[in-house]
This record gives sequence, C-alpha cells and structure tokens, in this order.
Amino acid sequence: MKKGYKDLLAEAEALVEAVDTAEAARLQASDNVVFVDLRDPREREREGTIAHAFSCPRGMLEFWIDPESPYHKPVFAEDKLFIFYCASGWRSALATKTALEMGLENVCHLEGGFSAWREAGLPVEAVVAKAKA
Repeated sequence: MKKGYKDLLAEAEALVEAVDTAEAARLQASDNVVFVDLRDPREREREGTIAHAFSCPRGMLEFWIDPESPYHKPVFAEDKLFIFYCASGWRSALATKTALEMGLENVCHLEGGFSAWREAGLPVEAVVAKAKA
C-alpha cells in the first residue's frame, strides 16, 4: 500500500483549516456560513444534526460540488464559508481537502466533528427519517 488512511489524514490536516466548536458555534449565526453534514442518513437519524446543516453524504460530495455534474447542488456555487463535519473529523478533513482541490476556496472543517459539538453541549436538532415509498 502506497498510502494508508493515516497518511491521507496527515496530508489533509496539514493543508486544511479546522475550526473548534467555540468558533463554529459563533459562526453558526452568520448568513454567510453553511454547515455541511457529511454523515450518512442513518447516522443523522440516530444522533441528530447541527441546526440548518446541509446534508451531503460523503460519497456524493464531488458530484454535488462540480457545476458540470448532473448531480450538482446550487448551494455549492454560493459565495459562503462551508464548514464540513462528520462524526469525528476524519471524513471532514478529507472532504475539505477535496473541496479545496476542486476549487472551493472558503472551506474548513469542524475539529472533532459532530461528537465534539455534542460533547460541548451545543444544540442538536433531531432528524426525522424520510418515509419510504
């Protein structure tokens, strides 16, 4: 194996900015900030989410960012600060690096992820499972 996950994480963490929970909570009130929840729907339903976070499962990130993709989400074309988060900060570090490489300039990730947010006693919003068709 040329690179393991630890190598990839070290590269990402050396390149991307991380914000702690106090800074993230301060930024949450801004209209110019989008929290991006990278966790899968089952994680979100089980644990909740940060209020008003945009849900983007990690496996769709590249497709939703790229304006040429048929799956592009317009939120990623907005001139905002994107704060990516996952459960513990690993997926979000890698996702933030990917977003930077794709051309999103105003991106960072939540240090410690949703776990750190919840442990800091910050508000969590319930996620209701979508009804199956």
